[in-house]
Amino acid sequence: MARTLGVQGEVTSPTFNLMNIYEGFCPIVHFDLYRLTTEEELEDIGFYEYTDFPEGIVFIEWAEKFPDALPENYVIIKIERIKDAKNMRKIHFDCVGEEHEDFLNELEEFVHSGD
Repeated sequence: MARTLGVQGEVTSPTFNLMNIYEGFCPIVHFDLYRLTTEEELEDIGFYEYTDFPEGIVFIEWAEKFPDALPENYVIIKIERIKDAKNMRKIHFDCVGEEHEDFLNELEEFVHSGD
């Protein structure tokens, strides 16, 4: 996804950093909340500064650990390995709230336009 959004160079999961920022066509902030245990820690890492009024795209791994801290509207991206298919993934998109429904409809039309 980062490559599609114009990011050059290495892209890694921020498991130990907790957050990485990349520059592409727009700023991309990538959080990994796996190591956090309390919502107070979100404040310590500046989570709300990036999610309340995003200037670009924010990706959050392990967001389900803190459902009450998530914005009112967001897109869920679930990446699933395809059984018995090496290096293939199925990507599911869903939205919470109404703000991104048009985006998902456009994405669905784009994906299925090649059929």
